[in-house]
Amino acid sequence: MTTALDGWTLTRRRLEQLRHQPGQIAGMLIFPAIMVVLFGFVFGSAIAVPGGGNYREYLMPGLFVMTSFSALSVAMLSVAADHTRGVMDRFRALPMSRAAVPLGETGADVFGGLLSLAIMLACGYVCGWQAHNGFWPTLGAIGVLVLFRYSVSWIGTYFGLLVKNEQTADQLAPLTLPVTMLSNAFVPTGGMPAWLRVICDWNPISATVAACRSLFGNPGVPAADAAWPLANPITASLLWSLLLLAVFVPLSVRRFSQAGL
Repeated sequence: MTTALDGWTLTRRRLEQLRHQPGQIAGMLIFPAIMVVLFGFVFGSAIAVPGGGNYREYLMPGLFVMTSFSALSVAMLSVAADHTRGVMDRFRALPMSRAAVPLGETGADVFGGLLSLAIMLACGYVCGWQAHNGFWPTLGAIGVLVLFRYSVSWIGTYFGLLVKNEQTADQLAPLTLPVTMLSNAFVPTGGMPAWLRVICDWNPISATVAACRSLFGNPGVPAADAAWPLANPITASLLWSLLLLAVFVPLSVRRFSQAGL
């Protein structure tokens, strides 16, 4: 209970910081619209969806997952900035749970992620995307996205505690883009070389994208003979998220506890 209360206190701290940073809020509002226009209208005219269908409907689940994966960079930069300003040393001197700081960081990111996802859903709807399977599957897809974002934010928190320097974290942030591109988020993996297709098919992003397409009822659902994560995308996405949490939650807590020693 003490850990939860301390974590909630630090979550509110991060949300208060966000409220006083209008530039960051503006970025959260503008970025989704730019991504929809750039990929949906610029690239969409040149990409065919396997089995037919509207490319923007194929694309939107990939953009939802890409936005969720951005939590890695957001959390890493935020934690590294606190390190640079000496805030983390102050937190270690306070009588609070060692897990409270990473809990607060990742908890605040969930709230910010929900806002980004809501904006992205609205942008997609305006541009012709729809969820076709009804309320509960749609809610399930949103749950998959939120869980994935939460698990990824723990990775960012760990690396932010690891690098400690805001400038270094800022230089590392663009490296998350290739991870997103090596997936089925924007193009089908069937036409890729065999070795690259294996990497893309087993990328957690690919499983999460396929799960969202299946739950939303959008084009591009993999065939039954696809790689196991794509043939069982909902199960695979949940397992990937739980595995990431099982690995990076204890790593983050231990890193925060030991970094000051």
